[in-house]
Amino acid sequence: MEESSTSLIKIAVVGPESTGKSTMAQYLAQQLDTICVPEYARYYCQDLNNQYTVQDEVNMYYGQIALEDSLIPLAKQNLLICDTTILTVKIWTDHLFGSTPAVVTDAIKSRQYDLYLLMDIDLPWEDDPLRDFPNEREHFLKIWKKELANLGAQVALVSGLGEERLKNGLESVTRFLDTKKIRNT
Repeated sequence: MEESSTSLIKIAVVGPESTGKSTMAQYLAQQLDTICVPEYARYYCQDLNNQYTVQDEVNMYYGQIALEDSLIPLAKQNLLICDTTILTVKIWTDHLFGSTPAVVTDAIKSRQYDLYLLMDIDLPWEDDPLRDFPNEREHFLKIWKKELANLGAQVALVSGLGEERLKNGLESVTRFLDTKKIRNT
Protein backbone atom coordinates (compact mmCIF):
# COMPACT_ATOMS: atom_id res chain seq x y z
CA MET A 1 0.00 0.00 0.00
CA GLU A 2 1.26 3.48 -0.89
CA GLU A 3 2.08 5.87 1.94
CA SER A 4 -1.02 7.94 2.64
CA SER A 5 0.69 10.80 4.44
CA THR A 6 1.23 13.80 2.21
CA SER A 7 4.13 14.90 4.38
CA LEU A 8 6.46 12.10 3.21
CA ILE A 9 8.83 13.34 0.52
CA LYS A 10 10.11 10.68 -1.86
CA ILE A 11 13.33 11.22 -3.81
CA ALA A 12 14.02 8.70 -6.60
CA VAL A 13 17.54 8.14 -7.95
CA VAL A 14 17.20 6.80 -11.50
CA GLY A 15 19.00 6.48 -14.81
CA PRO A 16 20.89 4.16 -17.14
CA GLU A 17 23.21 1.40 -15.97
CA SER A 18 26.52 2.23 -14.34
CA THR A 19 25.73 5.83 -13.51
CA GLY A 20 26.20 5.69 -9.73
CA LYS A 21 22.56 5.37 -8.67
CA SER A 22 23.14 3.09 -5.69
CA THR A 23 26.14 5.07 -4.50
CA MET A 24 24.15 8.30 -4.76
CA ALA A 25 21.06 6.92 -3.03
CA GLN A 26 23.07 5.54 -0.12
CA TYR A 27 25.06 8.78 0.18
CA LEU A 28 21.90 10.90 0.22
CA ALA A 29 20.26 8.73 2.85
CA GLN A 30 23.33 9.00 5.05
CA GLN A 31 23.73 12.76 4.58
CA LEU A 32 20.03 13.44 5.12
CA ASP A 33 19.66 11.01 8.03
CA THR A 34 17.01 8.78 6.55
CA ILE A 35 16.63 5.38 4.92
CA CYS A 36 17.49 4.24 1.41
CA VAL A 37 15.21 1.78 -0.38
CA PRO A 38 17.59 -0.50 -2.31
CA GLU A 39 17.00 -1.76 -5.84
CA TYR A 40 15.07 -5.02 -5.50
CA ALA A 41 16.11 -6.21 -8.99
CA ARG A 42 19.75 -6.54 -7.87
CA TYR A 43 18.72 -9.24 -5.41
CA TYR A 44 16.26 -10.88 -7.75
CA CYS A 45 18.57 -11.09 -10.78
CA GLN A 46 21.61 -12.57 -9.05
CA ASP A 47 20.71 -16.11 -10.12
CA LEU A 48 19.06 -15.43 -13.50
CA ASN A 49 22.22 -15.26 -15.66
CA ASN A 50 20.68 -12.38 -17.64
CA GLN A 51 17.91 -14.65 -18.98
CA TYR A 52 14.87 -12.50 -18.11
CA THR A 53 11.22 -13.18 -18.84
CA VAL A 54 8.27 -10.80 -18.70
CA GLN A 55 7.22 -12.63 -15.54
CA ASP A 56 10.63 -11.89 -14.00
CA GLU A 57 10.08 -8.20 -14.73
CA VAL A 58 6.61 -8.32 -13.16
CA ASN A 59 8.09 -10.10 -10.13
CA MET A 60 10.69 -7.32 -9.83
CA TYR A 61 7.88 -4.76 -10.01
CA TYR A 62 6.04 -6.43 -7.11
CA GLY A 63 9.28 -6.84 -5.17
CA GLN A 64 10.26 -3.17 -5.58
CA ILE A 65 6.85 -1.98 -4.41
CA ALA A 66 6.84 -4.33 -1.42
CA LEU A 67 10.36 -3.32 -0.43
CA GLU A 68 9.61 0.39 -0.72
CA ASP A 69 6.34 0.14 1.19
CA SER A 70 7.93 -1.94 3.94
CA LEU A 71 10.65 0.68 4.50
CA ILE A 72 8.38 3.76 4.57
CA PRO A 73 7.81 3.44 8.34
CA LEU A 74 11.59 3.66 8.88
CA ALA A 75 11.91 6.96 6.99
CA LYS A 76 13.22 9.83 9.09
CA GLN A 77 12.83 13.56 8.47
CA ASN A 78 9.67 12.72 6.44
CA LEU A 79 12.07 11.75 3.66
CA LEU A 80 12.55 8.52 1.73
CA ILE A 81 15.40 7.97 -0.75
CA CYS A 82 14.70 5.34 -3.40
CA ASP A 83 17.45 3.63 -5.38
CA THR A 84 15.30 3.32 -8.52
CA THR A 85 11.54 2.97 -8.99
CA ILE A 86 9.16 0.71 -10.85
CA LEU A 87 9.65 2.93 -13.90
CA THR A 88 12.89 0.97 -14.37
CA VAL A 89 10.80 -2.17 -14.88
CA LYS A 90 8.84 -0.46 -17.66
CA ILE A 91 11.98 0.79 -19.40
CA TRP A 92 13.62 -2.65 -19.29
CA THR A 93 10.46 -4.56 -20.23
CA ASP A 94 9.74 -2.27 -23.17
CA HIS A 95 13.35 -2.68 -24.33
CA LEU A 96 13.57 -6.45 -23.89
CA PHE A 97 10.03 -7.52 -24.80
CA GLY A 98 8.48 -4.62 -26.74
CA SER A 99 5.81 -3.70 -24.20
CA THR A 100 5.03 -3.69 -20.50
CA PRO A 101 2.07 -5.35 -18.73
CA ALA A 102 -0.71 -2.95 -17.67
CA VAL A 103 -0.25 -3.80 -13.99
CA VAL A 104 3.12 -2.03 -14.15
CA THR A 105 2.15 0.90 -16.38
CA ASP A 106 -0.97 1.62 -14.34
CA ALA A 107 0.98 1.62 -11.07
CA ILE A 108 3.60 4.02 -12.48
CA LYS A 109 0.90 6.65 -12.91
CA SER A 110 -0.26 6.33 -9.30
CA ARG A 111 3.07 6.01 -7.45
CA GLN A 112 4.35 9.53 -7.05
CA TYR A 113 7.87 10.72 -6.31
CA ASP A 114 8.56 14.34 -5.46
CA LEU A 115 11.93 14.59 -7.19
CA TYR A 116 13.80 12.36 -9.60
CA LEU A 117 17.58 12.60 -9.66
CA LEU A 118 18.45 11.44 -13.17
CA MET A 119 22.04 10.27 -13.19
CA ASP A 120 24.02 11.39 -16.23
CA ILE A 121 26.12 9.00 -18.33
CA ASP A 122 29.37 10.90 -17.79
CA LEU A 123 30.79 8.21 -15.47
CA PRO A 124 33.00 5.53 -17.02
CA TRP A 125 31.28 2.16 -17.47
CA GLU A 126 31.99 -0.36 -14.70
CA ASP A 127 31.50 -4.01 -15.54
CA ASP A 128 29.07 -5.88 -13.34
CA PRO A 129 27.48 -9.28 -14.01
CA LEU A 130 24.03 -7.67 -13.68
CA ARG A 131 24.67 -4.98 -16.30
CA ASP A 132 23.80 -5.66 -19.91
CA PHE A 133 24.17 -2.70 -22.27
CA PRO A 134 27.48 -0.79 -22.00
CA ASN A 135 27.07 0.75 -25.45
CA GLU A 136 23.47 1.86 -25.04
CA ARG A 137 23.66 4.30 -22.13
CA GLU A 138 22.98 7.30 -24.38
CA HIS A 139 19.89 5.56 -25.74
CA PHE A 140 18.66 4.75 -22.25
CA LEU A 141 19.29 8.30 -21.00
CA LYS A 142 17.02 9.55 -23.80
CA ILE A 143 14.39 6.99 -22.80
CA TRP A 144 14.59 8.08 -19.15
CA LYS A 145 14.17 11.73 -20.13
CA LYS A 146 11.15 10.87 -22.30
CA GLU A 147 9.49 8.69 -19.63
CA LEU A 148 10.02 11.28 -16.89
CA ALA A 149 8.67 14.03 -19.15
CA ASN A 150 5.59 11.88 -19.85
CA LEU A 151 5.01 11.72 -16.09
CA GLY A 152 5.43 15.47 -15.72
CA ALA A 153 8.08 14.66 -13.13
CA GLN A 154 10.32 17.15 -11.42
CA VAL A 155 13.82 16.11 -12.53
CA ALA A 156 17.37 17.17 -11.71
CA LEU A 157 20.11 15.82 -13.98
CA VAL A 158 23.16 14.93 -11.88
CA SER A 159 26.61 15.00 -13.51
CA GLY A 160 30.19 15.03 -12.32
CA LEU A 161 32.79 12.56 -11.16
CA GLY A 162 33.53 11.24 -7.67
CA GLU A 163 32.88 13.61 -4.79
CA GLU A 164 31.70 16.31 -7.20
CA ARG A 165 28.85 14.05 -8.37
CA LEU A 166 27.80 13.29 -4.82
CA LYS A 167 27.92 16.99 -3.95
CA ASN A 168 25.84 17.87 -7.03
CA GLY A 169 23.20 15.30 -6.11
CA LEU A 170 23.02 16.49 -2.50
CA GLU A 171 22.77 20.12 -3.62
CA SER A 172 19.90 19.27 -5.98
CA VAL A 173 18.00 17.55 -3.19
CA THR A 174 18.76 20.30 -0.68
CA ARG A 175 17.52 23.01 -3.07
CA PHE A 176 14.36 21.00 -3.66
CA LEU A 177 13.76 20.45 0.06
CA ASP A 178 14.31 24.16 0.73
CA THR A 179 11.57 25.04 -1.78
CA LYS A 180 9.23 22.53 -0.10
CA LYS A 181 9.85 24.17 3.31
CA ILE A 182 9.15 27.63 1.89
CA ARG A 183 5.87 26.44 0.38
CA ASN A 184 4.81 24.63 3.56
CA THR A 185 5.31 27.62 5.88
